[in-house]
Amino acid sequence: MDDHSLDEFRRRWQEELAQAQALRKRRRPEAAERRPRRPEVVSGRGEQQASGYLALAQGLLEGAGRPPAARATRAERQEAASRSRSPPARDAAGGREQLVDQLIRDLNEMDDVPFFDIQLPYELAINIFQYLNRRELGRCAQVSKTWKVIAEDEVLWYRLCQQEGHLPESSISDYSCWKLVFQECRAKEHMLRTNWKNRKGAVSELEHIPDAVLCDVHSHDGVVIAGYTSGDVRVWDTRTWDYTAPFLESEFEEDEPGMQPYVSFVRINSSLAVAAYEDGFLNIWNLRTGKYPIHRFEHDARIQALALSQEDATIATASAFDVVMLCPNEEGNLQIAAEFEVQKLVDYLEIVPDTERYPVAVATAGDLVYLLKAEDSARTLHYVYGQPVTCLDVSANQAAFGVKSLGWVYEGNKILVYSLEAERCISKLGNALGDFSCVNLRDSPPNLMVSGNMDRRVRIHDLRTDSIALSISAHQLGVSAVQMDDWKIVSGGEEGLVSVWDYRMSQKLWEVHSRHPVRHISFNSHSLITAHVPYERVVRNADLDNFATHRRHRGLIQAYAFAVDQLAFQSTVPICRSACDAMPGYNYDLALAFPPDRI
Repeated sequence: MDDHSLDEFRRRWQEELAQAQALRKRRRPEAAERRPRRPEVVSGRGEQQASGYLALAQGLLEGAGRPPAARATRAERQEAASRSRSPPARDAAGGREQLVDQLIRDLNEMDDVPFFDIQLPYELAINIFQYLNRRELGRCAQVSKTWKVIAEDEVLWYRLCQQEGHLPESSISDYSCWKLVFQECRAKEHMLRTNWKNRKGAVSELEHIPDAVLCDVHSHDGVVIAGYTSGDVRVWDTRTWDYTAPFLESEFEEDEPGMQPYVSFVRINSSLAVAAYEDGFLNIWNLRTGKYPIHRFEHDARIQALALSQEDATIATASAFDVVMLCPNEEGNLQIAAEFEVQKLVDYLEIVPDTERYPVAVATAGDLVYLLKAEDSARTLHYVYGQPVTCLDVSANQAAFGVKSLGWVYEGNKILVYSLEAERCISKLGNALGDFSCVNLRDSPPNLMVSGNMDRRVRIHDLRTDSIALSISAHQLGVSAVQMDDWKIVSGGEEGLVSVWDYRMSQKLWEVHSRHPVRHISFNSHSLITAHVPYERVVRNADLDNFATHRRHRGLIQAYAFAVDQLAFQSTVPICRSACDAMPGYNYDLALAFPPDRI
């Protein structure tokens, strides 16, 4: 390059540098002026947007839908998207302004709020809200006024009450505010559960017949029936705490006092009371009409098993090798609906609940288990030679029974669960060394079952996995009766101990002891009924010279009430009378596992 070209290059470079410096000096005051003015421009636009957003929020809170706004066309949205995808300009200030403008345009396009801008019919909204539980309804009531009105509808809370078992026989027109009723029922349920845990309540001993020994006890919905060696049958209604229990008269001759046979079995439901005697007679009373039997049935031999349906008037009896099912006809009179012949003597007999057309029963005879349908002959449900059945319970679709394993190959004692529809075994539970003495399938929560064993343990079985969910060492001489609900277990033992467990924590809450084995346990949310039946049915000191001796050997029936606010009498033996400083064993009839806390 010659000197002239070099000078020309330098001159042009200096001119461009001077122009760039002048342009930079000129842009600095413009940027300084734009910095304070930019918030004003944006704030002015933001005030308009803020006012629109505030109006939208206020409308949403009041439950109104969003008014229709002018939407950008597809061409405008595509142009805005292309501008947003275009590379940024060289000028940093101009690029920031473009980003702010693009952000404002994006916010303007975000005007879709789900569900609120759609006005649904009220009936359709109720159908949607009916799938929510109480917590979800409470949360929805805080969203808007419209949702609050829907979430507090009487139909929704009436359905919640019915689903959770509160006031099942009520109609929606019985109360004006079902939400308040639901809250009161929940508070009462919490109070009862607290009383169960803290042993707060009252216990009363049902009046006993002198000169007689207790033979059998059964209860249904707070109504208790008991049979004695004197042939007498008594009924108590613990729901009203009226202990003036009436005698159910029989048809024996009055000129033969004291010659009545022993009562073998007693059963009761909401309408009927049934008693079976040692001589094969069966008396049936209608609890609504009077104390005299409405029907009398006679077997040729001793009645070995008795079952009564909890829903209707179906009765099943087993005597010798015959099983008879009695059902009412169109006029309401009991008649023989079916008669079956089995191969061995029946040990256990249960009626399947909730059968639609024909009554169905399940009977065990040694190592045989029969399925008895009124329109069919006796069908063998299970049979394994040399493995007798030790206990039985049924539900609407299943039958569970304990099997004792004997023979050269010892597999352990188990509980078999059969499907009554498919008539096949669906679960094999447990592998215990002792015999299963009791099982409760009907009253247990769904997919769970509780059982008692002679190896001192109470077990909770999970029917979904065929496994033992919990095993508790409960009674020293073996478990004789057991029942559970959604959080507790009440078990009775051969030594006479009644124990209450919180199986969620594997913790014993309290216990009560008596002399004789526990043969019957029945409880609900507010009451508990236990029966201690002696082994020997021998009347001792019938002349009442030593009444205390007879009192110790006659048996015992106790009723516990945990709704203390509803009691109208003063209990003679309160459950929570034990104190921390009380001497152990101060009361023979009552022994608490833990004394009550003093706050």
